[in-house]
Amino acid sequence: MNPRVETVQRDALVCLSASHIRQAGGAAHCFTTRCGGVSGGELSSLNLGLSRGDARENVVKNYGIICSALGLDCRRVVFSRQTHSDHVVVADEKYAGCGLFKTAGFEADAYITDTPGLVLTVFTADCTPILLYDPIRRAAGAVHAGWRGTANGILGKTVGLMKSRFGCKPENILAAIGPAIGRCCFETDFDVPQAMRARFGERADAFMEPSGDKWRVDIKALNRLHLLDAGVLAANIAVSELCTVCEPALFWSHRRNGGARGSQAAMIALTE
Repeated sequence: MNPRVETVQRDALVCLSASHIRQAGGAAHCFTTRCGGVSGGELSSLNLGLSRGDARENVVKNYGIICSALGLDCRRVVFSRQTHSDHVVVADEKYAGCGLFKTAGFEADAYITDTPGLVLTVFTADCTPILLYDPIRRAAGAVHAGWRGTANGILGKTVGLMKSRFGCKPENILAAIGPAIGRCCFETDFDVPQAMRARFGERADAFMEPSGDKWRVDIKALNRLHLLDAGVLAANIAVSELCTVCEPALFWSHRRNGGARGSQAAMIALTE
């Protein structure tokens, strides 16, 4: 059976889960939606971004809600400022609490770890979130890939670091690509397809099409191509079909909402 990214609901809390990561055991994970938290107004209700104008106590409560549902300790969340880079942090115990309970003195768009209990967290509101899990070597990763990160190869770099730092074999890695802007809504200027062709060559053309004087680009499919190039098996890749722009009841979208939005997160932690 092909792995799937599925919607899971517990009372008001709605999140998404990858079937193959869940079935493998040993890692708690989710892609959050905007549903099930305590924030109000345009940030209603599970806003996880500290820089969106929300009260800090609301954001901390929201982390408590989602981490409790996952059986995790929100005091061990790890995140930092994202800059659409290809910077990957190898997180260990000293990173526990960075971003939420202590200042993160670094910037990153991806994290990997083999330390149990660290809740690797990346934020999205149209960009592509990817979660990685090696149940054999017991290592995990979380990646934020906007179009710049995709063009810079951040996902392939992350898989490569899991291999070099933790001894992971790419064929053992389970990958889940979460909700993001779809080709249906990602209309861009020519700089984006030009960057994708520079990265992938002619193979990128299958995932891009002209739309008047613009282009429509399938960023999720291009990141799937990154995974295949890195040696991850097609049978181990799940891709969410949901578009963050098309689903306003479930997701914030920067393209749709502009600055008047909260932040979703993709989270993964190795369990003890």
